[in-house]
Amino acid sequence: MRIYEGSPRQDFEEVFRSIGAFIDQRGMRDILLVEAPDGFIVQGVVTAGAAAGSWSESLGSQSKETLTFLDDDIARFMEESLARRGQPGPEPHRDAGFYETALRVLGRYMDEQKPRDVFFFEQEHSFVVRLFMGGQAGGHHSLAEFTRDDIAQMVDHGPTLRVPIPAKPAKA
Repeated sequence: MRIYEGSPRQDFEEVFRSIGAFIDQRGMRDILLVEAPDGFIVQGVVTAGAAAGSWSESLGSQSKETLTFLDDDIARFMEESLARRGQPGPEPHRDAGFYETALRVLGRYMDEQKPRDVFFFEQEHSFVVRLFMGGQAGGHHSLAEFTRDDIAQMVDHGPTLRVPIPAKPAKA
């Protein structure tokens, strides 16, 4: 999925927001996301089988799960995410989970950078991002780290970046 190479309808902010919502619903954590030519590969830790019983059984079993999201999957996630949130407006989506919110603000950061390719991983709500940047002098990788506090500040700053929706003129 080369967002900045001929696909003006999509941007990282909305793409990652919708993937984040899926990750929240799936209960993944400690995620890794890699951009592929036809979508994204997401890997994370999931807990399955939590049930009553002895202490070790009640926690469930943890395993790593790897998912591939093709462009069509991403388009569907984006449509479902917009339908779930309702129409865009000045109020942030209050029921968003951590990954939906965090990946949205990271996506906005990436939109500002306009990379050709992205890779990032998360551990304990901190992210390391590697962007492949293109230019006239050739390509190079850029690294950035976002702590849990950085993510919280970016989320808090988000409403100031929203474009206000113009008021409808009053009918006479």
